[in-house]
Amino acid sequence: MMRILLITLVLMLGIGTTMEAQDKKPVKNGKEIVTFDVSMTCENCVKKIEKNIAFEKGVTDMKIDLENKTVQIEFKSAQTTVEKLQAAIEKLGYEVKLHNSEQKK
Repeated sequence: MMRILLITLVLMLGIGTTMEAQDKKPVKNGKEIVTFDVSMTCENCVKKIEKNIAFEKGVTDMKIDLENKTVQIEFKSAQTTVEKLQAAIEKLGYEVKLHNSEQKK
């Protein structure tokens, strides 16, 4: 009985951790990818974000999709965090939240 309880607990913790990490994906060499929903409206917004966020500490790659209003950033997790990247975009004057692919369905 105790063994079944322990296995159930371990499985529940594993599923909870997996579900929480949907918006932040690990990549090789200590890098991670995060996708944000950003209140962009035009090409000038895209240029402003590209110009400023590309030089944030730890950013190694960035893809901006104006049509879907998303910004995907690959970064070195040892040099920055999701929160710092989100704050950097907000500092430019945009509303920013973590992208949740399940919301779009």
